[in-house]
Amino acid sequence: MRINIVSWVEIPVKQMARAINFYETVFSVGLEKNRSREFDMAWFPYSEGRYGSGAALVHHKEFYQPSSNGVVVYLASQADDVNVELERVVDAGGKILQHKNKISDEHGYLAVILDTEGNRVALHSRE
Repeated sequence: MRINIVSWVEIPVKQMARAINFYETVFSVGLEKNRSREFDMAWFPYSEGRYGSGAALVHHKEFYQPSSNGVVVYLASQADDVNVELERVVDAGGKILQHKNKISDEHGYLAVILDTEGNRVALHSRE
């Protein structure tokens, strides 16, 4: 395969300010606000040519609804250890659904959280 299949991820939100605060707190990064006529977005930091794809928080009253039952997005630990982000989840208003768990020697670790908007999101790290 020439490229990875995932090129962009959009995480639905109900309240953009609350969601931005949650993700900036948990991942210790800044999100860039971007608003068009119909969509309110906040983009995660992205570097071309690096591991992973781009992602954004998205609010649209008709087309985007948070869910704990749908697709699971895996977000990479910025500290290379999901426990670092897990320590911030509850204080930021989220819930831990599954603590750090080893996938395999080859694939590393994951944890699963519920964000402030009601989305089930996985955290991933190699260590």
